[in-house]
Amino acid sequence: MQNTRYARSGMVCSVDHLASAAGLTMLDRGGSAADAAIATNAVLTVTAPHMCGLGGDLFALVHDGSVSALNASGRAGSGADPGRLRAEGHTRMPHHHDIRSVPVPGCVDGWIALHSRYGKLPMSTVLAPAIALAADGFPVSPLLAPNTSMVGHPDFAGGFTPGQLMTRPGVARTLEAIATSGRDGFYQGEFGHGLLELGGGEYTADDLAEPLADWVEPLRVSAFGHDVWSMPPNSQGYLLLLSLGIVEGLALPAAPEHPLWAHLLGEAARIAGHDRLAVLHEHATDLVSAAEIERRRALVDPATRLKVRGLTAEGDTTYLCAVDGDGMGVSLIQSNASGFGSLIVEPSTGINLHNRGIGFSLTPGHPAEYGPGRRPPHTLTPALITRPDGSLRSVVGTMGGDAQPQILLQVITRLLKHGQTPGEAIGAPRWRLATGGTGFDTWESPDETVVELEEGAGWADGLAALGHPVAGRPYGTGFGHAHLIDVLPGGVLAGAADPRSLIGAAIGR
Repeated sequence: MQNTRYARSGMVCSVDHLASAAGLTMLDRGGSAADAAIATNAVLTVTAPHMCGLGGDLFALVHDGSVSALNASGRAGSGADPGRLRAEGHTRMPHHHDIRSVPVPGCVDGWIALHSRYGKLPMSTVLAPAIALAADGFPVSPLLAPNTSMVGHPDFAGGFTPGQLMTRPGVARTLEAIATSGRDGFYQGEFGHGLLELGGGEYTADDLAEPLADWVEPLRVSAFGHDVWSMPPNSQGYLLLLSLGIVEGLALPAAPEHPLWAHLLGEAARIAGHDRLAVLHEHATDLVSAAEIERRRALVDPATRLKVRGLTAEGDTTYLCAVDGDGMGVSLIQSNASGFGSLIVEPSTGINLHNRGIGFSLTPGHPAEYGPGRRPPHTLTPALITRPDGSLRSVVGTMGGDAQPQILLQVITRLLKHGQTPGEAIGAPRWRLATGGTGFDTWESPDETVVELEEGAGWADGLAALGHPVAGRPYGTGFGHAHLIDVLPGGVLAGAADPRSLIGAAIGR
């Protein structure tokens, strides 16, 4: 069981203790939670390229008296041509080794927008820990070490063992350029020139000149006496809120260990997500209406698994969170999509590129069809919880591909409904819906999904009796790295970093 950590005037949680320490340093220097979040994320772009990086996208929720949402997801280049892919025989976007699945990365524009609105410290100060680690070296983590051979670049050559030092000089140069020249240091600098060359016509200079970060209206649902917030489309955040809305009206057993608990939450998640591929696109609206929650809740049968086919509706990734002494909370998620992403690296800087374009459709006329300037449907699902008076309760999120809303559904229900501590809610065994595929194809066949149970979960026999196909998986294998900071009624901060990350840390002051 993961221990809950407590702090009085600031806390940072992330997948890497080096990153959390960088964020806490910003708080110690008088920075805001936004400064801490950016510093933490910047270190992760250096030390965790198998999860996130400068070549990926970013979403964030911020509580500063009210809730704001930042969408810094990239857009397909001006040369995007779905007809060409179809003519080559593709029925879905290529997963690896194809630049067409690489929208222009939005991470840096996200940092710039977040810092511009909420930052207190100079960007050079915020990025300094990440620059030092990239230039001078960092100890390779147990999760990164076995995966370095996947990427063909000198930074990763020769293979690494846990604890061995790795340097990333091109990333250090790029971070320095951002610190001194802002977005131009990235999109118009060494990386931007390299991306244009790699693209071979996929992108134009204008594509890189157009800022990619937008402040948007967050989505909200009431559940268990709180308001839970997430991102609007093109994020799949609506799935978390829809699932919570369904579950909030069900008769849950008193203990999460009961198989009915896993059954009801799992069915809520399947019924919420079965038509995701049809309805999720960047302009989608009204996905979490009260009527839709009620309609889908009525489909949940406590006695058996439902066949959902035909029902119609009227990373990999890293997550981090920070709360400062003024009460600002930041829930930030940043990703390459699948592991190292596209497995394409900009050769000059050594920045690996995401493959978030796998979310596009190649069906002609589909609202999420791959095309110039479009944003793909996204799995990234940050969450933030407020009390009825509008004050901040929690910032929480996870990695996990399609399973992100499912993991958060379990963590948030444990926290709000069952009163578990952050450590209990984060450390408990999990289930997820899976197909045995990429982790990004769950909703292609919702009736064929298997309920995968993490080692230590006691639900297997009960779920099987309710009609669920069940499979066991080792603890921590594909069940996310979730992190949570909870603001207790007296103002003390209680946080937990996921033990599945091995080197994660919740640290405070």
